[in-house]
Amino acid sequence: MITNNLLEAENVSLRQQLGTLLHEARQNEDKMRRFDQLERLLIGAGSLLELVRLLLAEYKLAFGLEFVTLALVDRDGEATRILESGLDSGLNSNRACTGLTLLSSPAPLETLYKALRRPFLGAFSEHHRPHFNAPPGAIASVALLPLTRQGELIGSLHFGSADPERYRTGCATDFLERLAEIIAICLESALTQERLKLAGLTDGLTGVQNRRYFEHRYPVEISQARRYKHSLACMFLDIDKFKRINDSHGHQTGDEVLRRVARIIQSQLRAGDTIARYGGEEFVVLLPQSGLHHARQVAERIRSSIEEIRLQAHSGQAIKVTISIGLSMLPDTEQAGQHPQLAERLIAAADQALYQAKNGGRNRVVCAGNLPPGLARNSRWARILRPLRTCVSRLKRVKFYGRPRRQP
Repeated sequence: MITNNLLEAENVSLRQQLGTLLHEARQNEDKMRRFDQLERLLIGAGSLLELVRLLLAEYKLAFGLEFVTLALVDRDGEATRILESGLDSGLNSNRACTGLTLLSSPAPLETLYKALRRPFLGAFSEHHRPHFNAPPGAIASVALLPLTRQGELIGSLHFGSADPERYRTGCATDFLERLAEIIAICLESALTQERLKLAGLTDGLTGVQNRRYFEHRYPVEISQARRYKHSLACMFLDIDKFKRINDSHGHQTGDEVLRRVARIIQSQLRAGDTIARYGGEEFVVLLPQSGLHHARQVAERIRSSIEEIRLQAHSGQAIKVTISIGLSMLPDTEQAGQHPQLAERLIAAADQALYQAKNGGRNRVVCAGNLPPGLARNSRWARILRPLRTCVSRLKRVKFYGRPRRQP
């Protein structure tokens, strides 16, 4: 009888152990399934911003975590520019980056992990607090995942739980190590893709955005200006007598002039403004949330700053550079017009104002008035006919068998 009771108790204990093992197996299977689903999403992320959103939002929901934060090493500010560009495009909410920290140096992460480059699981301590934006007592256990590539720390992913048993010292870290490796690879791949995108949207000579980027960007700016009832200014800028600089001093000097002018224009703009090289010696600028008075001040600062620069050709000869600027404003939201038509009229008005600045003696800022519906068509023809008008103007200044008169 005693033997039967012992056997029965042992059977109950074994069934309980088996039940516990089956429960853990099911949990691990479910965890692996969720890991697999999220890994596929990470690998398929189309941008750095989408990847960050998946890590900070989806992982938090999928695993029922109270806190998920991410730190990325961003020495040159490259990730910052990429993420700001994505957020400005209106593709995602600013909340997509809640919990993200961009570090100018890997030093804080090296201090966190020291010589170990493996995930840490254990109780929350005070030296973990800088990596979590959490009130005191909200986190009891943490999992810290170092993200490394080529033996170098590129970031760190942090999980925080209110359950002290969620992450315990000594627990296996196979899943987390694999996750960290995949995240690091995905981050590197996303940054590479973003670099390729930027390369196709950046002017190789001046380093500012190119016309392709501008044509993608200005409909977004106009849409946001109309939606939130913000003002929007557009400037066309053209270096005066640039062909003469190229012909007299060579294309190397002309290239240096373009680079210098681009840097000066950019130095007068805010972080949210857009500058692009439109073509040749022409640049275009968008100033969101800028009224006419402020936009004209910016244009005048650009014009005077360029007028003050003194460049030297390779021959040692001094070069004087000036610029003409045409400025236009987006019509008030009460005025009729769809976004594409408004965009065309805004750009055409700035172009027409630039043409007036050129005709008015150069080295000046001209503001466009209202935008009549026919202006876009007229301005386009003005752009096409501008070289012909220049030729006719020069012919008028030529005497019979004589040379062109110098401009005053």
